[in-house]
Amino acid sequence: MAEEETTEREVRRPQSEAAAVRATREDEGHQLREMLIIGAVASVIGIAVGLLIDWFPVSASGEAKQIDTVWDVLLIASVPIFVLVEVVVLYCVWKFRMRPGEEQMDGPPIHGNTRLEVVWTAIPAILLVALCTYAYIVLTDIEEAKADTMQVRVVGEQFAWTFYYPGPGGKQVASNQLYLPVDQPVKFNVQTEDVIHDFWVPAFRLKIDAVRGIATSYRVTPDRVGTYPVVCAELCGLGHSTMRSTVRVVPRADFDKWLTDLRAKAGAGGGGGGGGEEAGGGGQAGGGGDVAAQGKALFTEGAQPACGSCHTLEAAGSTAQTGPNLDEVLKGKDKAFIKESIEDPNKEIAQGFQPDIMPDNYAQSLDPKDLETLVNYLSEETK
Repeated sequence: MAEEETTEREVRRPQSEAAAVRATREDEGHQLREMLIIGAVASVIGIAVGLLIDWFPVSASGEAKQIDTVWDVLLIASVPIFVLVEVVVLYCVWKFRMRPGEEQMDGPPIHGNTRLEVVWTAIPAILLVALCTYAYIVLTDIEEAKADTMQVRVVGEQFAWTFYYPGPGGKQVASNQLYLPVDQPVKFNVQTEDVIHDFWVPAFRLKIDAVRGIATSYRVTPDRVGTYPVVCAELCGLGHSTMRSTVRVVPRADFDKWLTDLRAKAGAGGGGGGGGEEAGGGGQAGGGGDVAAQGKALFTEGAQPACGSCHTLEAAGSTAQTGPNLDEVLKGKDKAFIKESIEDPNKEIAQGFQPDIMPDNYAQSLDPKDLETLVNYLSEETK
């Protein structure tokens, strides 16, 4: 009799163990389905919200549309992965949390799942290769040379941008204001006079480092008339946050007129050196108007970086705030003080400003006659 009961228990034990295994697998399948459903719903919501958010400023170039599409593709690919990881982590925290009375219990011994490890390694690798390939194709298309491309040289210097355009006789003309014609392909050749800067127009969606001794470049085709910020995207010193300018995208006729005026102004400034010397020797009575025009040209365009790109001066129409307001700090000052402030800007620092913001090489970069003209101009306009 005892032997029969033992046999029955032995028969029932494998059956109960098999039932427990089936129940465990069903429970695991149910948990997996729950996580998949939660993850799918969260992914759809996350992608929808991500695509609805207006991440970027207004688009002002043909290349911007392609870059925005790359962003959307990356968003669609990355949100499900983020959601999957977070759902698994949070689900496990909730489902397999420690209950009262389990403080001293060890978890069940488990072994790694080779198939799962292969899957979660292979899928991200394939996804990365696909996304990198797509981004490379877009970058190659953006950088493709286009016919009738205009060349603009961009020079960064603490803490201002200067833009050089083709001029007569193969020379270049400089401007502290970037003007571009709409629908005209442009190639920016970017350089720096000192530390590393980064030339960035957010509306164009493109930026590139300016590195000493290296000429970097990128191409863009502005397609929207308007005024857009130009910023430095590389920490370059105390005045980094104020190294800002604007790009004005204008119709072709307006750009041609602006460039013609810029070239004429540069020609007048170049030819005005001798006349300025004669006027300086004989006083300002007969040539005061010419001296004022030459001084204004030097202030707004001549010195590099241009004084007007960093300072406010009402007479010159400049409103920059990188440096002190000259209408205030030079009011009542004599010519000797103004000249010394240009040649040795760190000797006396205006209240609220830090040293080394203004370049100290104007005494070398400016012709002595131009420096005298600039000093005379500032002295007259800030009386």
